[in-house]
Amino acid sequence: MLRHLVGGAVAVLAASAGVGALAPSADAAPTVDIRVNAGTSLGTVPSSGVGLNTGFGDEHMGDAKVTSLMKAAGVRQLRYPGGSGADEYHWKTHTYGDGSGWIPSNTDFDHFMATAKRVGAQPILTANYGSGTPQEAADWVKYSNVDKGYGVKYWEIGNEVYGNGHYGDGKGWETDNHADKSPKEYGKNLVAYSKAMKAVDPKVKIGAVLTTPGFWPDAEKAPGDTADWNNTVLSIAGRSIDFVIVHWYPGGTTTADLLNTPSRIAGVRSSLRSLIAKYTGSRAASVEIAVTETDAVGSPALTSQAAALFAPDTYMTWFEQGATHVDWWNLHNGTDQAPTTVHGQTDYQDGGVLSAGTCAGGKCQPPRDTPFPTYWGIRSLTALAKPGDTMVKSSSGHSSVTVHAVRSSTGGLNVMLTNKSSQNAAQVSLSYAGFTPAAGAVTTVSYAKGDTALTTAKRGTAVAQTLPPYSITTLQLKPASGTAGADKPTPAPTPTAVTPVVSAPGTTGTRAQGEIGAPVGQPTPSSTSGDLASTGANSAAVTYSALGGLLVIAAGGVLVLRGRRRRGLHGR
Repeated sequence: MLRHLVGGAVAVLAASAGVGALAPSADAAPTVDIRVNAGTSLGTVPSSGVGLNTGFGDEHMGDAKVTSLMKAAGVRQLRYPGGSGADEYHWKTHTYGDGSGWIPSNTDFDHFMATAKRVGAQPILTANYGSGTPQEAADWVKYSNVDKGYGVKYWEIGNEVYGNGHYGDGKGWETDNHADKSPKEYGKNLVAYSKAMKAVDPKVKIGAVLTTPGFWPDAEKAPGDTADWNNTVLSIAGRSIDFVIVHWYPGGTTTADLLNTPSRIAGVRSSLRSLIAKYTGSRAASVEIAVTETDAVGSPALTSQAAALFAPDTYMTWFEQGATHVDWWNLHNGTDQAPTTVHGQTDYQDGGVLSAGTCAGGKCQPPRDTPFPTYWGIRSLTALAKPGDTMVKSSSGHSSVTVHAVRSSTGGLNVMLTNKSSQNAAQVSLSYAGFTPAAGAVTTVSYAKGDTALTTAKRGTAVAQTLPPYSITTLQLKPASGTAGADKPTPAPTPTAVTPVVSAPGTTGTRAQGEIGAPVGQPTPSSTSGDLASTGANSAAVTYSALGGLLVIAAGGVLVLRGRRRRGLHGR
């Protein structure tokens, strides 16, 4: 079922206004200086880092064409059985909620594992916290790892449990049948889940659901709480977990907002590392950060080029900041939102990377399984890096061009350049430390607006490139003759400063995912970190009213629709 509900009115208004492209003036833009320090390591590309969400409602996830497309895109992790749907899913009976709803028969756990095997992806499973028990989760571990020998390593305990109604007006988007919905109760139950599951297989890794620092309801305290969600949960369960989970939905009023959001990831990571160090003691360095959901929801672009540029930048920035998993929402998704036009390109307002072939507003998507631009954005990562390659330092002289660089295991250097201007080409000048590139034309792998595949060509040199508007270009550089034995990259020092993250005006908070579309943080009347901030309506009047099961927020004359709906495809 559809998980993402974009503010439809916001998307339409933003699209008609040009959606704030990062566009230089009509005059020739100055050359952007790119620097790559191939001798300093930011760590290695994680083995299962590039992930996708797959839901038990997606009867086509195991189709031959679909698994082939995922494999070709370098997908190394699949998340199952869904987002919010996971908190109502019973793996043993392959049922949802009270069992009365229809679920495709070919999406049960064993079918999912067969899909993961064909793709070559590691599974990450979400145990049912909302309506399940520690024993149900332990039985799943036994079936998976003892009876079937699947060896599933990563287990999340619940989806967005903080969305259970404990904060705000008590009407959450996440199923939680516990009488006590406080972070204290989740922490206690998290310990119980971990104990029961590790008793079956001590090698499993257990993940704790946290609020994303700087996004609602981070730092909130409900009546009776002594601390916020993250501090409370980790103070109780910090020594019983192996990784922490956040969802990264930065959104943005314009496409420019969206494309600038990866710059905030370092601050989020710092806040998480501070929490981990505070509560996990000597184990802190081994506790991983997993971003098990991300996409461009909350911005004008979901399937068009801006979202495609956002995807690889987000993956790589999180990896450079030490995240071990990043999972895009979603494989197929569907939508009940009418398509919009973003920078002259149809945006189907669908969170999937492959078309679900659905229709809305009298207009239909391309045939099912047609890759959206977001798919090609993710697939661009295959030209940049393989698991185990070394990420190295790089910098750009202008925010309109982003850069990521990777030292390959064969001794080469790959540099990904993204031109965030929708209108103008970018001239870039590159310089290198710790690596001497071979002279002559270089192999480039690119994806530009309107393309339907990645394009490999000989173009430009290692020191000068012209980047098409709204494009991703990866340079695949070989070392100059006689320099292949250059010094290996040395690890960069671990940052010690921890800067708390504050939500910036005009950005969207943690997307509260209902089964299909959900509130992005419904604030209490006194909240200062909820929807006023996320809609950018700093002092505008905000009114709430029920309209067809949706929450309509009138903020500064802009309607933002949020709510739970029972239409669409694969939120479950």
